[in-house]
Amino acid sequence: DLDIPTPDQKLIMGNESVLLVDDEERILTVGREICKALGYSVITAESGNEALKIYKREKEKINLVVLDMIMPEMNGLETFLKLKKINPEIKVLLSTGYSIDEKAQEMLRQGCKGYILKPYSVIDFSHKLREVLEQ
Repeated sequence: DLDIPTPDQKLIMGNESVLLVDDEERILTVGREICKALGYSVITAESGNEALKIYKREKEKINLVVLDMIMPEMNGLETFLKLKKINPEIKVLLSTGYSIDEKAQEMLRQGCKGYILKPYSVIDFSHKLREVLEQ
C-alpha cells in the first residue's frame, strides 16, 4: 500500500498577517514558526489586553486573529467581544485545548469564524487559517 497524500493533506500557504494570542510562550513560538513557514506575517500577544493594544494600533494590517480561550485576566470570549467592538468584521479563529464549551459556543454565535483544537497539525492549521480568511 502506497501512502499517497489526499488533497486535504496538503499544506495551504498564505501571505496575510496573523495576530497570534496565547498566554503560553511555547504555543506562541511554535505558532509563529508555523505561520511564517506557511507564508504569513505574524504578530504575537501574550494576553487579551496586549492583543487589544496591538489590534487597535495595527488593525489595518491584521487579517486574522488566532485567539486562545483560556488566559489569565481576560479570557478568549472577553477579548473577542472587545476586538469585535473595534472591528465588527474581524476574522477570529478560536484555538483551544478543550472541547467546545459554553464560552466557545457563545463566541461562535457572536461571529467567531471557526475553531481548532490544540494540539493541531500543521496541515490542519494551514487549512483552518485559509477557511477563516476566505469567509
